[in-house]
Amino acid sequence: MKKFLALAVMLIAATFAFAQPARDSLHIEFIMHENANSGFWAVVFNGAQQACDDMGVSCNIDGPPTYDPPLHAQMIESAIANEPDALVISLPDVAALGPAIETAVQLGIPTFSVNSGSDDFQDLGIIRHVGQTEYEAGLGAGKRFKALGGTNGICINHQVGNVALDLRCQGFADGFENPVEVVVTASADPSDVLSAVSSHLDNNPDVDTILGAGPQASEPTLQHLEDIGKAGDMLMGSFDLSQILLDGIANDTVHFAIDQQQYLQGYLGIVTAVLYSQTGLLTGNEVVLTGPGFVDASNIDQVRALAGTIR
Repeated sequence: MKKFLALAVMLIAATFAFAQPARDSLHIEFIMHENANSGFWAVVFNGAQQACDDMGVSCNIDGPPTYDPPLHAQMIESAIANEPDALVISLPDVAALGPAIETAVQLGIPTFSVNSGSDDFQDLGIIRHVGQTEYEAGLGAGKRFKALGGTNGICINHQVGNVALDLRCQGFADGFENPVEVVVTASADPSDVLSAVSSHLDNNPDVDTILGAGPQASEPTLQHLEDIGKAGDMLMGSFDLSQILLDGIANDTVHFAIDQQQYLQGYLGIVTAVLYSQTGLLTGNEVVLTGPGFVDASNIDQVRALAGTIR
């Protein structure tokens, strides 16, 4: 009987091993809505590339040079044409990207999302999402600002149409429980951000609390506050990390930054896609949370040591 059981176990193991495609034969397409020229996305791509190396799979990691949903959709279509074993995308604009993603799903390409899309991915047939839930992250920021004594806030949105940023600002307003106005900029260009923010602050002197929906919004705003001598006097926070924002936290001109740990998004996005493609393994939760975490004076030294590489 023992010999029979041992033989059965060996046969099952051999069958399972035979059914699994070799990892070095797998190809993953990883297409985000910006490329590695952005400091934030460089960290995402660092995580994705490390996972590709660790898992021993072939990967194409790419994205548009700037936020451009139509171009992003075209790049996803090109990725689909490569017939990958799995597709990993970000999902900031369902209207623009939905048709391409639905094509991938209809073709039977396992598709996963990271970073943007936590509220929409399931409607398109995407299997899992890796990232933070944006509304809850904004809600946490609003509660922090309220506890710090803020009374009148603005949320700076530098990418109109990016659902994730809309949810961040909505969560902030709900958690703050005080007046919040969304300041929409013409683009993410620093001059456009500066123009919108400076005009709003000039016309609304009661504003004492500022949340940037990302470094593209926060960095020019922080520079403006420094130029007018109000840096540190107003409550200032931001989504995501950058060296400038981390310096601001260290200098007490930025009160906190919301860390979605984008390195993990890149890394776990690839790992999730590979394991599913090879073995069918999936996490129990549809959303694999990488945040939100908060960086402030209490943990700034540890985070700064890793900035630009994995933080």
